[in-house]
Amino acid sequence: MTTETIIIDSRRACWRLVIFCVAIEVALLVLDATINYGRLTELGMIRRLFNATREDGLASWFGVTQVFMVALTLWSIYALAKFRGAPQRTVFGWMLLALFFTYLAVDDGSMIHERMGSAFEKIQETRQENGEGSILEVFPSYAWQVVFMPVFATIGVLMMRFLWRELDAASLRWAVFFALGVLAFAVVLDFFEGLDPSHPFNVYAWVQRNTDLGTVTREWFGRSTYKTLRHFSKSIEEVLEMLAMTVLWAVFLLHFTHMAGELRIRFINSLGSKV
Repeated sequence: MTTETIIIDSRRACWRLVIFCVAIEVALLVLDATINYGRLTELGMIRRLFNATREDGLASWFGVTQVFMVALTLWSIYALAKFRGAPQRTVFGWMLLALFFTYLAVDDGSMIHERMGSAFEKIQETRQENGEGSILEVFPSYAWQVVFMPVFATIGVLMMRFLWRELDAASLRWAVFFALGVLAFAVVLDFFEGLDPSHPFNVYAWVQRNTDLGTVTREWFGRSTYKTLRHFSKSIEEVLEMLAMTVLWAVFLLHFTHMAGELRIRFINSLGSKV
């Protein structure tokens, strides 16, 4: 039996992965702006394929796949930490992170938080019709944020605290901080997108009222300033979420390779003899 060794420069490989993913994310944004919103084709099914704001296009597929890969990486870290006999709280922390990102992959693929938000909104509308109070009377944006954001924000803080302790390199800690900040900014964009056009905090409506961008947006895209700004806010929001996941994936991969070191795995076939 011959033994072969594959040596991988983990830092260089992760940098290449980041560059590859960011290049795809920029390409998805450009394709959305040109083929979809710029209407380089009049075929609606082709435009929808490149629409970065839809849940059934290429951008959505890439985003879901990337989150799933982050989850798989975290499950690998959890398994290695358990195998190496890490402290119980460390093993438990990696397991919770793996479960959370697994949920995010499922959520992104099935629109759980959007649908649960719509259900919550319907319930609140029924309460209003019955003369009861509703939290949506004071919260002006998407209903899902009321339901999920307190949970997501709490998990984000706990995740930052856990990773700040577990990650050895300061650069990795700050990379996590950057990724969580990008995700927070994406949520802020989502908040503004959900505002009614007449709401005083709606910055897109304000820009339309106080600037002359309408001439440019109608010439380039055939749409109003408000619709154009809102669309690109959504597409940029989606790309920012992908960017944050790219950074987190690279961080977790680097941490896994640091933990693994020169880990050797031996496979045996189904008959029990060594291969």
